[in-house]
Amino acid sequence: MELSVVSTLYRSRIFLETFLEEILKSVEAIQVKEFELIFVNDGSPDDSLDYLISRKADITQISILDLSRNFGHHYAIQAGLTHASGKHIFLIDNDLEAPPSLLIDFYTKLKENPSADVVFGYQEDRKGGFIEKNFGKTFWYLINILSDTRIPHNILTERLMTRQFVTELLRLGDANLFLGGMLHWTGFRQIGVPVKKGTRQGASTYSAFKRTELMLQAITSFSSKPLEWLFYSGVVISFISIFFIIFLVIKKLIYQDLVSIGWTSLIAVNILILGIISTFLGIIGIYISKIFRQVQSRPNFIIRKIY
Repeated sequence: MELSVVSTLYRSRIFLETFLEEILKSVEAIQVKEFELIFVNDGSPDDSLDYLISRKADITQISILDLSRNFGHHYAIQAGLTHASGKHIFLIDNDLEAPPSLLIDFYTKLKENPSADVVFGYQEDRKGGFIEKNFGKTFWYLINILSDTRIPHNILTERLMTRQFVTELLRLGDANLFLGGMLHWTGFRQIGVPVKKGTRQGASTYSAFKRTELMLQAITSFSSKPLEWLFYSGVVISFISIFFIIFLVIKKLIYQDLVSIGWTSLIAVNILILGIISTFLGIIGIYISKIFRQVQSRPNFIIRKIY
């Protein structure tokens, strides 16, 4: 098998007809004869699955992995990569924000650089309004501060990978997936290509809550620096507290009755410390939950049926 195209399904029905038409044209343009189109149904509530099953009659290269429920975008991608058998694997979202014709550009780039293992897309300028743009900038800024692995800003799902790269990526065995980080931690030679994303038809399935959840997952799954910062913050707060207590004692000894240590200040300090401790314990708890999930060794996805 020369090429595997992997995409996930979640409220995708409105895009599929155009996506199939364009991806088939792109495959034909690069003159690949043996290929497969792998779609992973991540618990999509619409009729995406039924539509693709009906299209198998005229597009025999379609394969569908129907997951038992919604596991999440990154886990669905992992399922698709696990079942891809091509010499090259093209990963793409089917919402048409990034055109399927990227396959042509990426394939050409990979052929021009035979030593490369990955060609990935990134946005030079993020699309969207003020909130979306600045949320994205903050996300990648924090990730690169907290991570030992340098990850290019504004990377996209869309990428063309060699079989060796995908094999090594799947060996990582993480239960808490942050594919953006894992794809670059794996190493190999990777080439970025600027991509201008279009406007999505319909509302995005990534809400503000899901984006925040993804940021938390990315930071805690890919870096232990927050725990190091907790230690140093605790040391600093302890020293400040000790010096403040010494200062109050000396001041009381010198000025005696002229100095009164009020209950208001004590309560304020106690509330501050309580808030800091609660935050620290919350961060530690998140890491413990990640460890718990990893040692459970549950599968990251369950396939109900393969079409």
